[in-house]
Amino acid sequence: MRHTLSVLVENEFGVLSRVASLFSARGFNIESLCVAETLDPSLSLMTIVTRGDEMIMEQITKQLNKLINVIKVTDLSEKKFVDRELVLVKVKATKTNRAEILRIVDIFRGKVVDVSLKTLSIEITGDDGKISAMIELLRPLGIREIVRTGKIAMLRAVK
Repeated sequence: MRHTLSVLVENEFGVLSRVASLFSARGFNIESLCVAETLDPSLSLMTIVTRGDEMIMEQITKQLNKLINVIKVTDLSEKKFVDRELVLVKVKATKTNRAEILRIVDIFRGKVVDVSLKTLSIEITGDDGKISAMIELLRPLGIREIVRTGKIAMLRAVK
């Protein structure tokens, strides 16, 4: 099962390396990893996407909590959360398919961020389902390149 972990850490040199090393030393894969400073510049928030059953996730959480610079680990997959990812897609654009590409971009509320004679570069943000659907529609038109940020996530507000 896929899990999204939110890891609050001290914003210090080497913390990212120690977290990544923890995963690789135990043979766990990180599917995506985003790290950024929080409102408090002394803290950073890591959003880590990985796969594992309950036992593996328990082990990962315990090992993360043992790291000195880790303040809090939350498995968001067990709670209600909002997630987004930013993707840039460069698509082969010809006279015959340019209008179709623009319609797809409009339907998915994307944005054209660069234009050349032969390509269009598109920006899309959303959850994994939205991004996957748009990529599948653009694939037959000739995707040249894809760049993804990885998932960011936060808990939903409590009513």
